[in-house]
Amino acid sequence: MIIVTGAAGFIGSSLIGRLNDENFNDIIAVDDFSSPDKAKNLEGKKLTGQIHRDVFFEWLGDNQKQVEFIFHLGARTDTTEFDMDLLNRLNLEYTKQVWKACVEFGIPLVYASSAATYGDGEFGYNDDPEIIEKLQPLNPYGISKNEFDKWALVQKKSPYFWIGLKFFNVYGPNEYHKGRMASVIFHAFNQVRATGAMKLFRSHNPHFTDGGQMRDFIYVKDVTDVLYFLLHHRDKSNSGIYNLGSGKARTFLELTRSVFKSLDLPENISFFDTPVDIRDKYQYFTEARMTKLRGIGYEKAFTSLEDGTMDYVRNFLEGHKYL
Repeated sequence: MIIVTGAAGFIGSSLIGRLNDENFNDIIAVDDFSSPDKAKNLEGKKLTGQIHRDVFFEWLGDNQKQVEFIFHLGARTDTTEFDMDLLNRLNLEYTKQVWKACVEFGIPLVYASSAATYGDGEFGYNDDPEIIEKLQPLNPYGISKNEFDKWALVQKKSPYFWIGLKFFNVYGPNEYHKGRMASVIFHAFNQVRATGAMKLFRSHNPHFTDGGQMRDFIYVKDVTDVLYFLLHHRDKSNSGIYNLGSGKARTFLELTRSVFKSLDLPENISFFDTPVDIRDKYQYFTEARMTKLRGIGYEKAFTSLEDGTMDYVRNFLEGHKYL
């Protein structure tokens, strides 16, 4: 039995689809299941059961002998959330409970961290544990994720195999419910389809041109490939915190042009000021150093931005389809 928390969310539901494709059907989905939009992500998925996150630990205590692996992907992921108490409860304390349960019951664990922990990139984007204590995230969400990473690294007792994955800018199917937090590709598709044009954030950093802001965009199918790889490679000596990005930063202009190309439409791009509430917390450049994951045997190439955009737009967004 495999447990996936955050199961009704973007990456969680995509992972369940991938597991089903590989004939893993004994899956327990953990979430709050309160959003009808997110519920659509699980339609047609093969599951053993759905457990509300509030009763999960009680359920796990009764059923732990059946559990083979936990993917803890559930979190409050809104980067504009400023309720630190909420973030500490859902992202920090809840994850500590998952960790402690995995220690007690001997269950391997993969959990979601975030590239938001890197802040403005002052110390680079190297998943070396030595720099984690120094990182200064730019928002409360990033702080909550980094606080758990720091906590995990100093624990005397840990799951016999554990991996924390610093997700970079993930895009792809099953993010319809995410609203403002959905990927730029999702928003570009909707804007271009509605207006024939796309507006991007203007740069407020003299080192970057308008649209020249760069991020490491990674297709959700690549993310689930890595998660599936880790399910089958449980070497205790490889436990630790890893980046998960494409390893290649691309500009927002390149991304937007890929959307226009996928829709066979002429480019029409303009710029507007970055909202004040996120302006001083905005990352202008991210690029995952991927040598650590490669070093434990992950060899598959990551999908290019152009190919990922084409697949996402033509095979999912245009028909409002799910993965």
